[in-house]
Amino acid sequence: MTVDFGSGIGRVADDSREADKDTAFLSTRLNRSFATEAKAKGSQIITPKGLIENLQLADLDVVGITGTNGKTTTAAAIYSILLDLGYKTALQGTRGFFINDEKIEEKSLTTPPSLATIAHMAEAKSHGCEFFVMEVSSHAIEQERIEGIDFALKIHTNVTSDHLDYHGSIEAYRAVKSSFFQDSGKKLINRDEEILKFNMQNAYSYGIENPATYKVMAYTLGGGVSGVLKHFETVVPFETTLQGFFNLYNITAAIAAAHILTAEEIGEICEAAENFGGVAGRMETVSEDPLIIVDFAHTEDGIKQVLDSLKEKEVRVVFGAGGDRDRSKRPAMGRAAASIAKKVYLTSDNPRSEDPVKIIEEIVEGITEKEKVEKIVDRREAIERAIEELQPGEVLLVLGKGDETYQEIAGKRIPFDDRQTIREILASRI
Repeated sequence: MTVDFGSGIGRVADDSREADKDTAFLSTRLNRSFATEAKAKGSQIITPKGLIENLQLADLDVVGITGTNGKTTTAAAIYSILLDLGYKTALQGTRGFFINDEKIEEKSLTTPPSLATIAHMAEAKSHGCEFFVMEVSSHAIEQERIEGIDFALKIHTNVTSDHLDYHGSIEAYRAVKSSFFQDSGKKLINRDEEILKFNMQNAYSYGIENPATYKVMAYTLGGGVSGVLKHFETVVPFETTLQGFFNLYNITAAIAAAHILTAEEIGEICEAAENFGGVAGRMETVSEDPLIIVDFAHTEDGIKQVLDSLKEKEVRVVFGAGGDRDRSKRPAMGRAAASIAKKVYLTSDNPRSEDPVKIIEEIVEGITEKEKVEKIVDRREAIERAIEELQPGEVLLVLGKGDETYQEIAGKRIPFDDRQTIREILASRI
């Protein structure tokens, strides 16, 4: 990748093949071994910290959110609240890159390479942004893709089992997440989780069950997430259209973050939070009658949280597991779904190079109530069967892909959108 930062900085590349006397080489942990090659071609070597300093980005307040689940919704909620409060803000993450309520780039990695992130920061500053909100993945922390960034606030949502194919063990995964919070900068920690290790200096907390800087004193989940938030002696109500208990944590974290960053009245922040309508593909209601919800949940904890948020209803679930990814989580995902759902329809979810039948069988290994399971490899057929069998008053959850618009099968991306598929099936039944 090569970026032209204009006068004073010029062109910067993170690929030594694109480096020359007129193009500086950004040396990072991932490409440092190629710095010698770039230097031999006459390229100036620069570090992420050096580039950030040269671009004079120090006055841009960067907010980093990390966690197994909730990063995307929490980041989007903070972005929405800050915009509603009148602050110019940028957002980088799974859903793409946004500046001041305008989509600049489509989806990419949760946390892009260093050069892409720094380029986004520079673009945000050129648009007058005061805040830059970004999702931070465990891969990015491990690979130091956030090197040189001075975060104004770091936020922890939760840590459950995921990406063990990359990190090797849950202990290693937790250690990577914990490493993000070892500095003395401001940090906002989920107080209801005890497994994260962090530097207590400048640490704020939020929670529902345990004492916290921002404590939810009471809440309701009917028709949306609402509650009463206590911050020292200040007690204020808040309400949103979000669905699910886990979104109570996400919106609380977002309100707390906005308060820490801006020092605005917390009541005004809660009012701004009411305007946040959620994220596409995250507890997205595709049909109200029958009630069909699509969600991105693709881990044991994610599935459990989604199902728990609807446990007062009879629930049917369609889901699968991604191919060429952590196989150890598949039985646990099956166990989580079958423990709550009335029926589970196991199907394909980006099988990639793996045989989808074998993936399904590995999910089944974690399910003792085999009578609850129906295996349908074709995802459209599985959704159609689930809709056919849905009874009045029941809820259908279609999990794993959220707002993705494709299936990855044998090296090809085939157009497929759960939401569009559901609407087509319902339309054909009229």
